[in-house]
Order: sequence, then C-alpha cells, then structure tokens
Amino acid sequence: MKSKSRHLSQSTKLQSPKTPTGNKKIPKRGNARWLWMLFTLTGMAMLSATAGALLAVSLSSTPLMQRQLSPEEASVFSQGDLSTRTSVKFPELTRSVNILVLGTKVLTTEVNNLPPAMQNLRYQALVNSFDGLSDTMLLIRFNPETKKLMVLSIPRDTRTDVRGYGVTKINAANAGGGPALSAKATSDLLGGVGIDRYVRVNVQGIEKLVDALGGVTVYVPKDMKYQDDSQHLYINLKAGKRHLNGDQTLQLLRFRYDENGDIGRIQRQQMVMRALMEQALNPVTLARLPKILSVIQTHIDTNLSVEELFALVGFATQIDRSDVKMLMLPGEFSRPGEYDASYWLPSQHQIQVMMAQYFDFGLASVTAVEPNLLRVVVQDSTGSESATRSLTQNLQQAGYTNVSIYDPWPEPLATTRIVAQQGDVESAEAIRRVLKLGEVRIESTGELGSDVTIQLGKDWLNKQPKKATSSP
Repeated sequence: MKSKSRHLSQSTKLQSPKTPTGNKKIPKRGNARWLWMLFTLTGMAMLSATAGALLAVSLSSTPLMQRQLSPEEASVFSQGDLSTRTSVKFPELTRSVNILVLGTKVLTTEVNNLPPAMQNLRYQALVNSFDGLSDTMLLIRFNPETKKLMVLSIPRDTRTDVRGYGVTKINAANAGGGPALSAKATSDLLGGVGIDRYVRVNVQGIEKLVDALGGVTVYVPKDMKYQDDSQHLYINLKAGKRHLNGDQTLQLLRFRYDENGDIGRIQRQQMVMRALMEQALNPVTLARLPKILSVIQTHIDTNLSVEELFALVGFATQIDRSDVKMLMLPGEFSRPGEYDASYWLPSQHQIQVMMAQYFDFGLASVTAVEPNLLRVVVQDSTGSESATRSLTQNLQQAGYTNVSIYDPWPEPLATTRIVAQQGDVESAEAIRRVLKLGEVRIESTGELGSDVTIQLGKDWLNKQPKKATSSP
C-alpha cells in the first residue's frame, strides 16, 4: 500500500516571463523541494482579534503587487470587489471566492542580475523572488454563506496541459507565465472553475512569519536529519511534540526523504496549517502586528487589495476548526518508466466529484460507497494490539470487510480521528456512528491508498472492558 517517491531534477534561470507560443519546453531545476503552508490566510488570523487593529492599517484599494499584470493577464481573474466595509467595521466578504496560492523557493543559481552582496557566494542561497517553478499550489475557497473554508492542495508534479507548453508538470506554469498562466492551468485541470485572486509567497517569508508569530507547536512525526552543504541546508529535528521557530518549521517542510515524496510533505503542510489555526487566535499576538505587516509587504505578491486581504482574514477567524476542509487533488503516482519523468496522475472523475461537493462547481453526483467496498485503514496511537483488533472486529461485524492495519500513528491521541482521506465525509460519518466516538476530519493526513483512515486514540481504549484481576 505504500508508494515510493520519485523526483525529477529541474533547473532554470529566471527571466522576465514572455507570452507563450507553441509547445515550448520549460527549463528544469534541482531536486530541492519543499511544501508551503498557507501563511497569509491562516497565520495572520489573529489580526482580527480586535477591529481596532484596522485603524493602524491604511485600507487602500491598491493591490499588494510586486509584479504588474498586463490587461490580458488581469482578465484571467474575476473583476470587481470581493468585500465591503462600512464605518470602522472589519471588511466583510460579499461572496464566495477562490484564491490561488503559489509558493516559491528560488536559489541564487537560478536568478540573473543578482545583488552585489550575493554574487560571490560559494553556496546556493535563498533569494526573495516569486518567479520560477512553484513548489506548492493551493486553491482556497472562502464561502461566507456556508461559513466553510476549503483548502485543495495540488501536487507540484501533477501531469497536465499548460497552455503554450504542452503536457508537463503544473508547477512549470509559474516559470513560464507567472500567476496568470498558473491560474489558467489550475482552472483547466479542475474543469474550468473560476479563480478570483492569487497570492505568491517566497520561502523566506515563511521563516520570518513563523518567528513573528512566536513559533508554532506541532508534532514532528519522526526524526529528520539531512545535510546539503551546497545550499547550507541543515535539517535536524527530533520526533515528538515540538515548539518550532521559523527555521525549524522550514526544516520540517523541506525534509524530502519521505516514502511519499511531495505527497508526504503535503500531509505535513496540513499538520502545520492546523497547528497555526489552533494557536494563532491569541490576543497576545496582537502586539506582533507591526512585524507581521512588514513580512506581508516584503514577501508576498498578490492582486488582493489590503481591504480584501483583511476580509479574508476576518472570515477565517469566525469559522470553526471542523469547518476547515483540507483536500488533496485525487490521483496516483506514475509507474517507473511509464513517462519521461515522475508525475502525479490526476483522476478526472474524482476531481469532478470533489469540485461539485466542496467548491460548488459542476454537476457531478456524489454516490455513497458500500461499506464492503470502502477501503479502511487503521493506524493505532495507543500501543494496544488488543484495542486495534477489537476495533477491526467491530468494523467487520458492521459490514466493513476491506479493513487493514497500517503503521502506527506516531502522535499519541486522546480522541480517535476518522480521516476522510478522499473527501468522502459521508462514509467517515457512518464509521463514526458505528464506533460511537471519534472526530471526523476532512484532510489528507491518512494513508494514501485509503478512503477512510482511522487514527485510533485513547477514547477507544477506554471503551474496552477491563480485565478482571484475581484476588490474592
């Protein structure tokens, strides 16, 4: 059931993007990969702890753009405002919006016309640039009617047709045509869904933002150690619950020796995003507002106005954690030798179903999966083999015959998590009713080959009958 990761070496020099014509080849760059967290839309959530914070910010309608879009590029995104503001209240969303978030990690060897201070370095240093291959792509849907937030992670190796460049990896779109071409490629991949705005973020902004937030507490799933002197990249993290600073958070997200490659890093990204959302709504962080705003201005490129950005942040603070759904583009790894490179092969049918169910787009119907056909994986976090066996037996008695036990979940859990790995919340809820406990989560942190992953917690262990002890 495990999938081995496969990587394609890519290298490129960044130049001014040109309008693509014909099927051009896109330059490739090195193996260094990492995954991004949605820091501008979750890490800043605590800014709306008080409406008075807005008074310190000029709510200009001017976009926070580092790169000006041509009229043709601007037409890719929806026109008109997304928010409204009255008096001194926080801006509010006026409709559902889809935001494309692109993360980039750019090295000195990939950039022309370096600043003098970086021209004679003996290693590949990070550059605050938004061009080049996108290492992470997220499509975020803010829905004020349902008060839900959807996060769709699109693996950078997804095989798709990028206009003007032919069939390639979707992360090449940003290198070929910037955010506009990335938006076109994403919309085409997802069946034509509209994209309202974009946000591009540089890796250096992640480190600075996490530091501005005072760090993030997260469970590191395993020991991580890696050294790359050519980039001055040194990763050394111990497994367990850790409070990470900005540099350590990047280590967690940049670690690449995972059996699932970029997909494994998407899973860790979702863990970090959850952790940020759970701790960011702290009034103490309000004192860090000036530093956070400085990070935003320096390390993002977006066609959102300041007012629209605050409307998104304000919305994010009002929703319950259970209403944040973290999805991943349905698909599978390509087989060795199947193509000229390793790809994530998207499943068009499953994409149609996911877009209809979670992005209110398209007409695909959602059909229930029969219990005997549902792929259920159990990951124990309690250390009790008998509890795992009893849970499996309970599921089988309820008709769930396709149940397997996978590697243990490393983090000790008080509450069992029932993870809808493919977004099938109905099946996950049905299992919760059978078990009569647990928390349903729509995210991609479970086993890749499952429909539903059960991460067994102490609440199930506590339900088991106590063994009788003999009298002395």
